[in-house]
Amino acid sequence: MKYFLAAFLFMITACSLNGQQTAINPEAFSKAIGAGKIQVLDVRTADEYKSGHINNALQANWLDKNEFNDRTSHLDKNKHVYIYCLSGGRSGAAAEVLRAKGYTVTNLEGGINAWKREGKPLVGVDPNAKQTSMASYEGQVRSTKIVLVDFGAEWCPPCKKMEPVLDAFMKQNSKKLTLVKMDGGIETALMKSLKVEALPTFILYKNGKEVKRKQGLVTQEEFNSWLD
Repeated sequence: MKYFLAAFLFMITACSLNGQQTAINPEAFSKAIGAGKIQVLDVRTADEYKSGHINNALQANWLDKNEFNDRTSHLDKNKHVYIYCLSGGRSGAAAEVLRAKGYTVTNLEGGINAWKREGKPLVGVDPNAKQTSMASYEGQVRSTKIVLVDFGAEWCPPCKKMEPVLDAFMKQNSKKLTLVKMDGGIETALMKSLKVEALPTFILYKNGKEVKRKQGLVTQEEFNSWLD
């Protein structure tokens, strides 16, 4: 009787997900993310991410609820989310939260551990990448009269969302200012010194002095107002 009840509850849950596969093995995961028009999400810590991640994966640390909620709020609900962590536990829990918010989510069964056992490729930040010194940074922000610094990363969902806005702003104002991009996955010491606490963060300098700063999304109109 207990077995029958458990099976019945499982069937109800499966039906409620409209046939969605909630977890798939590395081979199926690899084929799915290669099909395009999807989002890949790594819910490990930034340090774990830098040790090797799936190509084009965004990153939102499940263990940091504020970061996770903020970054995942910028995901596209019209695109399937393929999610993973180290062994599948964190990503499984994160997937349930995202599904409750209306996302379609599939977890990588066994996580990165299983992915590596199957010989699937990973990409990562060079562990020997040299960080920018404060002296070098100060030289860059003094290089021209007006400098906009963008602390972001290719794996940061809101940073990706800002790319077209920033591109449009710079096309309109490229003769007025210089854009300096800083990789938040590498420049950890610089970010600490400048009290940059989240990505993206934009800082505007005039004659080498900080005059504007904003964390998160910025509209093109806001950027334009900074130049007034």
